[in-house]
Amino acid sequence: MSPQSTMNSCKVLEEVHGVQRLPHSPFIVKEIPKDRDLHQPTSEGSAFGSNQRLLMQRLWQQRPPCLRPIRCNLQGDRSVIETIANVLTSLPFIALGIQAPRKNLNCTLYANSLIGVGVASSLYHSSRGELRKYLRWADYTMIAAATVCLSRALRNENPKFLTAASAVFLPIQPLIVSAVHTGLMEVAFARRVLDEPDLRMAHNVHKMSSLLGGALFIADDIFPRTPYLHAAWHLAAAVGVGTCNKLLE
Repeated sequence: MSPQSTMNSCKVLEEVHGVQRLPHSPFIVKEIPKDRDLHQPTSEGSAFGSNQRLLMQRLWQQRPPCLRPIRCNLQGDRSVIETIANVLTSLPFIALGIQAPRKNLNCTLYANSLIGVGVASSLYHSSRGELRKYLRWADYTMIAAATVCLSRALRNENPKFLTAASAVFLPIQPLIVSAVHTGLMEVAFARRVLDEPDLRMAHNVHKMSSLLGGALFIADDIFPRTPYLHAAWHLAAAVGVGTCNKLLE
């Protein structure tokens, strides 16, 4: 088609009512090379690094609860009766701390730490609002401190690396610190039974209370809406702590 015919057709279209001619096309034509793959990453190394970082993030998000920070919630106990039960079952730790032997400095620190456990637990369960999350941290940290004090009371000297690591992780991962020093206490208890058969009965009670306490602790985490599981764990733990006091006499 010649340029003259094109101009004539445009004039004809302009004379038609309701038809307007655009001076420029609204579409932009862009040529894409055929040899370019749109789905190919610009750098294979950067893609591998991104996938690796994504994998590490997923693994970190799926880490077990013991490696996570303390979950400080603002919710109280589900009822006033449950709060009373949790506070009352925290009081035996104060009584055990008062009755614990105080024959040296390490034993005295352990006895005072038991009193601290009972006080921190009572304050946490009776608290409400914003203060509750701080008392939750104090509760777990006090338990971990008590296990460290017991480990030092049973052994005159602890490795310096263990002491330093416990001091570092105590405020941020108290559950790990508690697990490590509880394991050391269990080994020391089993060795003492071999040398002193009179402790066998206390050791048997300790093993049963420890197994029951561990099961209740896990059940309380899995079934948080089940009432009085936490109070039952308090009682089982108190029995286990009472048998540990036999080692210090």
